[in-house]
Amino acid sequence: MIFITGPLFSGKKDVAKALMHWDDEAFSKNAVWDVQDLVSQNADLQTLSETLSQKQVVIATEVGAGVVPADPKERAQREATGRLCCLLAQKADTVIRVFCGIPTVLKGEASF
Repeated sequence: MIFITGPLFSGKKDVAKALMHWDDEAFSKNAVWDVQDLVSQNADLQTLSETLSQKQVVIATEVGAGVVPADPKERAQREATGRLCCLLAQKADTVIRVFCGIPTVLKGEASF
């Protein structure tokens, strides 16, 4: 599994498509994105990470930058998202961070 992360609108999907040589249809079948949104629906992050890691590409938007939310529920969601991303990074063969459309390989190997 390839785990791709980075800020909102940084080009994560485009990098995944280029890396895997996928069109939109192949991307939709083989990747899952916005996984940070699934955290609120799943209390068991370990099981969620195992389920997600069955896809070829998993994409998450970074949520840890910026002002810490004042609302305790929003802070808990942000913490859980970080924990999920750590679990996915551990399971991944390759981890890529995309910033301004530029991919940086943090773990494993990737050819663009």
